[in-house]
Amino acid sequence: MNQSVFSLLLSGTIIMLVSGCSAVKKTFAPDNTKIRYNGRIAVKDTAATLYWPGSSIKTSFKGTGVRATLSDQHGRNYYNVIIDDDSVYMIKPDSLKKSYVLASGLPRGRHTVELFRRTGWGEGSTLFYGFEYDERTRPISTPAQTRMIEFYGNSITVGAANENLEGDSGGGLYSNNYLSYGALTARHYNAAYSCIARSGIGLTVSWFRQIMTDMYNCFDPFDSASVWDFSKAEPDIVVINLFQNDHSLAELPDHSQFKYRFGEAAPGAAFFIDAYERFISLIRGHYPNAHIICVLGSMDAVKPGSPWPGYIEKAVSRLQDPKIHAHFFEYINKEWHPKINDHKKMSESLIRFIDQRVGRWGKGG
Repeated sequence: MNQSVFSLLLSGTIIMLVSGCSAVKKTFAPDNTKIRYNGRIAVKDTAATLYWPGSSIKTSFKGTGVRATLSDQHGRNYYNVIIDDDSVYMIKPDSLKKSYVLASGLPRGRHTVELFRRTGWGEGSTLFYGFEYDERTRPISTPAQTRMIEFYGNSITVGAANENLEGDSGGGLYSNNYLSYGALTARHYNAAYSCIARSGIGLTVSWFRQIMTDMYNCFDPFDSASVWDFSKAEPDIVVINLFQNDHSLAELPDHSQFKYRFGEAAPGAAFFIDAYERFISLIRGHYPNAHIICVLGSMDAVKPGSPWPGYIEKAVSRLQDPKIHAHFFEYINKEWHPKINDHKKMSESLIRFIDQRVGRWGKGG
């Protein structure tokens, strides 16, 4: 591909190199109907606010290039720029409002450019003020996807540190939700993708005060009073990957969050089974027709002998709903978060399960 925009990773900094940019003539506000959004994004006429990992903005056009105007709350978020569903590079928006060249000097013809949030919501929000197009570029509508998969989870679902092959350090720089098992699965089916996840979150206890029931229904995860309108879109499939952090913290009686949630002693199996059943019932109440797949893994909550998969199986069986399923990922025998190849295996496992139990969607849509 003939591109004059690319990025270099140098000493932890993303350097944008730009050449041959033509004059910008056309501007599309965030609420323009030709822009396609995925995820829980607050779209207004002046700006769209991105909070959640995997949130994305896509534009289609006939021409040679496009810019986006952005500002980031803390300057800590990373975004993939995907050109024609193929070429991918990374940008790190500044905390100051700036215009970024996403593509320039493309061969004349039809193109797509997508901004995809790699990082979790703990890095803060990002404001998108609109697209700007080259003088000879004509924006066109981006077709809506007819299928949708929504994921609820923790750092595994975020894709935390999945690009750090030597450990779990590096923060957002090495976290790429685009290559998480959830995003891979959604792209396999050409399905719209929504990811409601936070690193460290649990269903009954987390590494911080908030638990999943405090945020699962939020529009803005920083504001518990901002309630999401579930009627906006009902996913065909909901995937829930929780209990890894509950498993870890249930064995740490001296941790402050253990004491806050459990007191002096960890609760028994019935407590966790009941909590899981209640949460699945909440999701079913919002999405009466969706298939709900309750997964776990691939960290040590699914290691041989762990009781946690059994808790999920018991909760699912008690609900007696033919569209609620349990499926477990293979245990990865190491202390780190799953890496890119691990996420690929998890996605392949989930796709096989969906094809067998939900029905073969194929890759259309």
